[in-house]
Amino acid sequence: MNSRAKGCRGEREWRDQLREAGFMNARRGQQFSGGTDSPDVICPELPTIHFEVKRVESGNPYNWYDQATTDAGTTKIPVVAHKRNLKKWIVILSAGHFLDILRRSDLPNQTDYKAAIESL
Repeated sequence: MNSRAKGCRGEREWRDQLREAGFMNARRGQQFSGGTDSPDVICPELPTIHFEVKRVESGNPYNWYDQATTDAGTTKIPVVAHKRNLKKWIVILSAGHFLDILRRSDLPNQTDYKAAIESL
């Protein structure tokens, strides 16, 4: 499979992950917007997040994050969704954005780890 086809497959897989999490309007971005800085996946329910999707076995996450940051501009949170074969999806974002999300959630108020994880 060529890298472009694998990238498109990765975008569809990440879109499906978002839909399974309840974000039903998630869709691939490039084919609709067409711009080089348009997100790989658009999710209207998460309008402040710019998704860069990487479905590769190796690479430099800092380069991916730099690309997402540039493309996100100043109004969106850059997020890289990454998956290797036979691995789970991971998400890469800055520590500042991660900590801000934690502060805004009720997760820090949870005292039962299992219940907190199940609530996610």
